[in-house]
Amino acid sequence: MLKLYWSPRSRSFTTLWLLEETGQPYERVLTDISTGAQKSPEFLAVNPMGKVPALKDGDVAIAESAAICTYVADRYPDAKLAPPLGDAKRGKYLQWLFFAPSCIEPAILQAYTKLEIPPMSAAWGSTAQVFDVLEQALDKGPWLLGDTFSAADIAIGSGMNFAIRLFKMVPSRPAFDRYLDLCAARPAFQRAEKIAAG
Repeated sequence: MLKLYWSPRSRSFTTLWLLEETGQPYERVLTDISTGAQKSPEFLAVNPMGKVPALKDGDVAIAESAAICTYVADRYPDAKLAPPLGDAKRGKYLQWLFFAPSCIEPAILQAYTKLEIPPMSAAWGSTAQVFDVLEQALDKGPWLLGDTFSAADIAIGSGMNFAIRLFKMVPSRPAFDRYLDLCAARPAFQRAEKIAAG
């Protein structure tokens, strides 16, 4: 059985939602980051970076939300969270899945801290560019892959929900509001929210 190491009000929401979407049983291990539990030797054996979320599947230990999304979506193909190998949508799916940590998260941080970084120096370009590109994709929606919901929507939807609705770090746009409403309407999202709320 999968074992998820998580903490409320953290990036763990992505993996909670993901696992709820699979419909598979899993064990939750609350890792209280406010007490430094993520720095214990036991946890560092799972994720040497000392961050949540982390996942164990037997002898396999995985950290980083996008990696966990990729692993779980491929591990449970019946959940239809990822286009299979050979599907024309697979490349775009991977692009959006990794857009979450490589572009969305840095853009959110830049918007929140108001840190000025020349677009040529920032690996993500600029905050405006990241959100413009995302908006253009969602205008074609309803999901990032058109009519197909995927783990990429979980990764990006949870990050945008965190930044826009929970912590008001980024201003919303009509396309983002529509997208987040669709995400929040999913039963698995709602179950994950209840778990995260305790």
